[in-house]
Amino acid sequence: MAPAAAPAADRRPRIALTAGEPAGIGPELVAHLAALDAGADLILVGSADLVAERAASIGLSVSLQADRPGVPLPPGTLGVADVALRVPSIAGRLDPRNGAYVLETLARAADGASDGRFDAIVTAPVHKGVVNDGGVPFTGHTEFFAARANRDVVMMLVAGSLRVALATTHLPLSAVPAAITRPSLANSLRILHGDLVARFGLAQPRIAVLGLNPHAGEGGHLGREEIDTIQPVIEELRGEGLDLAGPLPADTAFVPQQLARFDAVLAMYHDQGLPVLKHAGFGHAVNITLGLPYVRTSVDHGTALDLAGTGQADPGSLIAATTLAVQLARLGREGTSTDVD
Repeated sequence: MAPAAAPAADRRPRIALTAGEPAGIGPELVAHLAALDAGADLILVGSADLVAERAASIGLSVSLQADRPGVPLPPGTLGVADVALRVPSIAGRLDPRNGAYVLETLARAADGASDGRFDAIVTAPVHKGVVNDGGVPFTGHTEFFAARANRDVVMMLVAGSLRVALATTHLPLSAVPAAITRPSLANSLRILHGDLVARFGLAQPRIAVLGLNPHAGEGGHLGREEIDTIQPVIEELRGEGLDLAGPLPADTAFVPQQLARFDAVLAMYHDQGLPVLKHAGFGHAVNITLGLPYVRTSVDHGTALDLAGTGQADPGSLIAATTLAVQLARLGREGTSTDVD
């Protein structure tokens, strides 16, 4: 007879791991996690054969065991919810036929988190282009999980105490101004504020809101988005009790003395905020999708096809993403007010 499941408040968190693009470094990075004392049960949602094969190719020994919800995993073991590759994968060689495999791993992880079988999801990097080459429109993890959960979401990256969220994500720069509307910006700020409270335990988070244009528009001389859109939203949400500053010029908002005043920064577009964060924390930064009904974290890097199968890939960001996912899952379960860095 299987052991009785531990009460939800007492059992170890169950974290779903997806290994991303099978030809990339994701499978071997996941193999590194078997030795991580994460304080949680780590469950690979993907091909056990692929992870075992890639681990062996770089000299890693990995213990894999079929996942049995309610039965804790032995130390040093990854649970497996097995998903079969569509075709065999060779390190460094993309194959569009495996795009469907990648999407199935994400769907099964998302559905498991939605129904409570997993407490969080941690994702290794995917290759957007090869999924699209396989005939399925795909713009990224963030958009996939948002559509699956039917939720509006916000992308935020974390490196230590630096938190940078994005008002828009994977858009051409020419499309950004039209995408920043009063309703969309207000929604992003409410999601950011809400998850900083609920997931990070910050009772009254202080948020810096960047301008879109150089010098935050220079009083309208360099653009009117700050006057017509961003400032009115800030004033509206201040009336709801949110602690917001801005619109701030992006070129000075990341000066250390400025950052010390805030718990998070909302940038208007991808390459406005993320270069600063990745300079500060590349290799240990974590990507978080805010607004989902579950915790989802990811790495701060890509598939690194040139490193796949060489044993040179650094698992630091995936370890950081897993560690933070466990912390956030525990905070959500316990309802504590402890700040998470």
